[in-house]
Amino acid sequence: MKKLSMLLVMLSFACTAAFAQMSKDQIVSEWQRAKKYTKAYLDAMPADGYTLKATPQVKTFAEQMLHLADANFMFLGMISGKESPYGRTSLEKTIPQNKEAVTKAVMESYDFAISAIEGMTEDQFKQEVSMGKDMKMQKGQMLAKAFEHQTHHRGQTTIYLRLKGVTPPNEMLF
Repeated sequence: MKKLSMLLVMLSFACTAAFAQMSKDQIVSEWQRAKKYTKAYLDAMPADGYTLKATPQVKTFAEQMLHLADANFMFLGMISGKESPYGRTSLEKTIPQNKEAVTKAVMESYDFAISAIEGMTEDQFKQEVSMGKDMKMQKGQMLAKAFEHQTHHRGQTTIYLRLKGVTPPNEMLF
């Protein structure tokens, strides 16, 4: 188990490094693909499943997706310097947990991310950005973390779909 954990950590670092070295066009393409994949998850969940919790201790399906959107706005706002159209509010706490409202907010977060990336230059990806008082990294690395975050939370919702008897969308690697 220790070897598997170490391998996963090493793969995560390798993927982050590789993502940070991609061209702007490649990064935009990856975010467009992620948007399409996330939309497939949102569409697959029946409307009555948006308030489903896998266990009492975890977020609902809607909260998971809104958390993903919150982070897209937060990370890409930090990277690009652009303000989220929702301001500094928490989507998890302000957006109704229904299929239409959640889908709209999540798709807007991807549009915001893609637009922010398209508005940057390749050189800006090498600039340093701060996250909190003690954490600094290049914007390209922060962008890789943002991509990893949305992938992680979309993946978490697979179990919610299964609990509703829905087969999750097929993998969309390309």
